[in-house]
Amino acid sequence: MTPPESNTLGKDLRALRISRKMTLEDLATRLDRSVGWLSQVERDISTPRLSDLREIADTFNVPLSLLFGAADAPATEKGRIVRAAARRIMGEHDQGLVETLISPDLTDSFEVIHSTFQPGSHRDKPISRSTQEVAYMISGTLDIWLDEQPFSVSTGDSFRIRGQSYRWANPHAEPAIAIWVISPPVY
Repeated sequence: MTPPESNTLGKDLRALRISRKMTLEDLATRLDRSVGWLSQVERDISTPRLSDLREIADTFNVPLSLLFGAADAPATEKGRIVRAAARRIMGEHDQGLVETLISPDLTDSFEVIHSTFQPGSHRDKPISRSTQEVAYMISGTLDIWLDEQPFSVSTGDSFRIRGQSYRWANPHAEPAIAIWVISPPVY
């Protein structure tokens, strides 16, 4: 039996909109488009132009590449299996941070992200999101500040962020690699 198609542009767009607590009307207004058009895009009835996709990516503050979906996969794997070579690149939001989506799509109440913090990379400006996040360090060492309290986490360690501010740095010679579970999805 073939699973239902879950990783479509429309479903991902709807998931992003809902995770940002936006209504169809809110997003349509921001895009200067009709609610009907947006509804059709979310139901995969209409296909947006590239310029529309750029505006959507800017509105959600996500890389444009996120909206191009996952790589082709056998029908039995779509929405179930994510091959390492087929992960969606989430972009480089901070120099030296590369993130890929491990979740099959954005339609769950959480997302799983693979993050590689390159040696010498850092985020100096704290960020805060209304999410719950848990990160598990696969390798390397990462310095992290949670509400400006400093911590150093290494291979096998984990940490939680619950709506607090955080920033990070990898002043070490090796990449730091972490797996994040984030709810609700932010990408």
